[in-house]
Parts: sequence; C-alpha cells; structure tokens
Amino acid sequence: MSNEPHFPKDHHGSPHTELLGSEFVGYDEATQTATMRFTVKREMTTWRGGVQGGLVAGYLDDVMGYAYVAATGGEMAPLNLEISMSLLRLIPEGAVIIGTGRVVKGGRRVIFLEGELTDEEGKVYARSTSTAIPSKRPSATETGMGG
Repeated sequence: MSNEPHFPKDHHGSPHTELLGSEFVGYDEATQTATMRFTVKREMTTWRGGVQGGLVAGYLDDVMGYAYVAATGGEMAPLNLEISMSLLRLIPEGAVIIGTGRVVKGGRRVIFLEGELTDEEGKVYARSTSTAIPSKRPSATETGMGG
C-alpha cells in the first residue's frame, strides 16, 4: 500500500474500502489527480456477470472523493450533491479496474470533480462528474466507527 503523504493514514479502516477492494496507487499534485486500483468481487456483480450500475458509481465516487481528500492533505472530504455517470461497457467479475479522479475546481462552497474507470490497457468502462460541497473529513473516532 501507498505511503503517499497526501493520503489519509486511516484509509484502510473505512468499511467501504474493503467492500470495493480499493487500493490507493498515487496522487499527482500538479493535476490534482488520484489513481486507485480495484479488483471486482463477485458480490459487486449481477446475473449479467458485470458490476451493478449503482455500484459502479461507488467506485467512481471513491476515486473522485479521494482526489479531493488528497488535494486537501486529508483534512477535507466532498459531500456529494450530484453524481452523473456514463456506463460505457460491462465491468466483469474479477476485472482489475484503474480509477482516476480529478479535482476540476475546489472552491470554498462548491467542488467539481470528475472520474474515469478503465481496464489495465486503458479501455474506458465508465466516466463521471460530481458536484459536491467541502466538509471536514470525519475520523473513525469521531463517527464512533473506530478505535
């Protein structure tokens, strides 16, 4: 796992991280872009053999959110007002997904984010945009979910 200084030290403690199989790969400060890797678990799929659409949004939300968390040094987190996504192809069980999330504009009142999921060769599975508001990033202790 990453020892990236922009990534929160407690990221492994979030229940959604385990569910999604999230692995933080890196953060590019110049472009405010986070990169993550996900491996699709059977529990994320439908009888069609691919990730259920709402759960695709979860992968996109995760990588877009971490772009903003990293951009603020782990101090802030986006609180989504709206997410829009385009599902371009089925994401199969067992696939390794590369997610990129970018802060388009991080204002004091509104944040604009975008995300993309690809396979390891760069074939696009899904794209998204999000409008969010900045909020203080809660800790597991503050929410009662951790030690």
